[in-house]
Amino acid sequence: MLKFSFIPREERFFELFEDAAQNLTQSARLLAELMANWDGMEEKVKQISDLEHQGDPITHQIVAKLHRTFVTPLDREDILLLVQAIDDVVDLIHAAAEAMLIYKVPQPTHSAQELADILVEATHEVERAIPSLRHRKQLKEMLTHCVELNRLENKADDICRRALGDLFSNSADVVQILKWHEIYEDLESAADRCEDIANVLEGVALKYG
Repeated sequence: MLKFSFIPREERFFELFEDAAQNLTQSARLLAELMANWDGMEEKVKQISDLEHQGDPITHQIVAKLHRTFVTPLDREDILLLVQAIDDVVDLIHAAAEAMLIYKVPQPTHSAQELADILVEATHEVERAIPSLRHRKQLKEMLTHCVELNRLENKADDICRRALGDLFSNSADVVQILKWHEIYEDLESAADRCEDIANVLEGVALKYG
């Protein structure tokens, strides 16, 4: 006997989530490349800016589809929180990169490099976790990624606190302090938003898994 589902599955949501996660990971990788090699910084910042612009239509498509879809594969609130958190991380990565360009910082600090590397790890965890949303049986697997994202966010907090302490202790240049304070806060906030993604995914896993 054939089985029919009266609740349509909107697979396009999952495709868009995965597109957004891939765009997120690429942004973090470019930021880390910028931090590791300052040569051609203007072009690298432009590439990050391009990725930020590419992410906006993905977000808009998800929100528009949310308004048009009667039965969604996840709770509407979870969909909105997830896409907004991913978009926020990309925006903050772009803000940090652009600030370094606008403020003409001579080179990235070791702490900035560490934070960028953490963002690469965190966004990779997000990209690995997102495909599990398609399959109810795999939802609990996301929890491992969520635990790692929480660990990375805590590590980013520690690095940022140390960096800010060093900044105020070792520099008498108020302008440089203000510049790096903003950059560090953008990087740390990006890590915080990755933890927000983990919180949404954990909620979905516990709700549907």
